Amino acid sequence: MFLNPLKVIPRRALFTPRFLSSKGRKGSEWGEGDEKLEAAVTKSQEELDDCVNASSKTCEEVPPKLKTVRVYRWNPENPAKKAHMQTFTVDLNRCGSMVLDVLFHLKAVHDPTLAFRRSCREGICGSCAMNINGVNTLACITKTSTDDKPLIIYPLPHAYVIRDLIPDMGHFLEQYKMIDPYLKRDDKGFGPGTRQTLQSTRDRKKLDGLYECILCGCCTFSCPPYWWLGEKYLGPAVLLQAYRWIIDSRDTSHKERLAKMRDYYSVFRCHTIFNCTKTCPKGLNPGRAVAQVKRLIAGYTKKEEPDFPPEETYIDPCTGEPQIKC
Repeated sequence: MFLNPLKVIPRRALFTPRFLSSKGRKGSEWGEGDEKLEAAVTKSQEELDDCVNASSKTCEEVPPKLKTVRVYRWNPENPAKKAHMQTFTVDLNRCGSMVLDVLFHLKAVHDPTLAFRRSCREGICGSCAMNINGVNTLACITKTSTDDKPLIIYPLPHAYVIRDLIPDMGHFLEQYKMIDPYLKRDDKGFGPGTRQTLQSTRDRKKLDGLYECILCGCCTFSCPPYWWLGEKYLGPAVLLQAYRWIIDSRDTSHKERLAKMRDYYSVFRCHTIFNCTKTCPKGLNPGRAVAQVKRLIAGYTKKEEPDFPPEETYIDPCTGEPQIKC
């Protein structure tokens, strides 16, 4: 039984002073009205209690949604025990709907020694990247299926495992540092802060689909060439980031960046099978970025000139005065 909101009488009406009567209304009439008001409030409260009791009984009658979860386990502190898959049974009614919520439930209720990375829970930090049912993705944005199939969770494949679901991302981040992931400009003697670095709307749109990369590593660790030549091949995530800075109209060191990757392994080990594009949890296309870097290195295309070349004089939008020439 549900409470009709039209029947709810505010409790503050009970505290209406009797001396605030209007003209032509007797004090006995106010007394009768108060009694009716109090009776209506009591009846509404009883209906509300019946509703709460009915909903609690309904919750008790909900059958559990049992889900089998198999998690990769390995503890370096116990080297005698080999890596294995541990099986749990989870009631999905008692945890959230995402895979990361299931892992939280496992750690809180079943096994507090379970180790995994997590941070934002919104798909913007990339910490909880792992292999879920054979696909590299983020646990925080992957919904747990309610079918009878088990939920199988591994760390990112072909990566050294620190513990349980925590892969070693050290080499991956060292390769990211190799591409100098920051703006590099030749300002011809002008120090920082002496002039603006402007960018047109058209040049800014070239960065769409590139700057959204969160470096979770899902694409890189799904790439077969990276599995075999990870020491030399940079991988799709790093190459996408490299292309992001190469194509930026404000960066003037694209020739230097391309020269660093002009060898047999840094870029050209990519065989364009697009595993990286299929598995990217952000919906990006690293395969296209790698192909564009190949074309730039081979000389088939060149970086377009910026719409705002540094040699021109710009008008300060705040003061309306010309800025310093480069």
